[in-house]
Amino acid sequence: MASGNRAIPIENGEVLPAAGGNGEGGNGGSGDGFNRNRSSVDQQIDDMRRRLRELEETEREMLAVAAAAASHDDPAAAATALEKAEVDARSIYVGNVDYGCLPEEVQEHFQDCGTVNRVTILTDFYGNPKGYAYVEFQEAQSVQNALRLNDTELHGRPLKVCPKRTNVPGMSHHRGRRPFQPYYPPCPAFGRSPRFCPYS
Repeated sequence: MASGNRAIPIENGEVLPAAGGNGEGGNGGSGDGFNRNRSSVDQQIDDMRRRLRELEETEREMLAVAAAAASHDDPAAAATALEKAEVDARSIYVGNVDYGCLPEEVQEHFQDCGTVNRVTILTDFYGNPKGYAYVEFQEAQSVQNALRLNDTELHGRPLKVCPKRTNVPGMSHHRGRRPFQPYYPPCPAFGRSPRFCPYS
């Protein structure tokens, strides 16, 4: 009896007889069965790779057609997205803004960085400031100058200054709250825990 590990070729879930036969394991014989099985496996792998390439090409074509259709259907939306990205490249996010701070004070703080087009301090539903702002500059170079003012103080609070991100559609969907789950106590406790819980 042969010792050691023997390789058993498998094709389509069926175990094929080992090359060499007669208890010789895979060590004897010509090995033609093993080579035929290997060539069929290689052929299957090549077929899978070819199908994968075809699927990738089809996906690229579909994305290109969808992008072309979107630009032909609504060229104003495509132009608006480009304009928004260009404006965001000239804007910064300013965090930890004091709630009593006015837009004019934020503009004055960043005036040395470049010409400020607009300062937006975001507010909640009731008109109370949220504690952060966006500053839009005339030139994109002003953003690099403004980043140097990170951790500077305005109204006694250190500001957090970052470049403004462009929102990616679909990434900021509201996920909503979890459904209401009422609280049920595990067991009623009347001075001490009962041996069993009638609610389980």
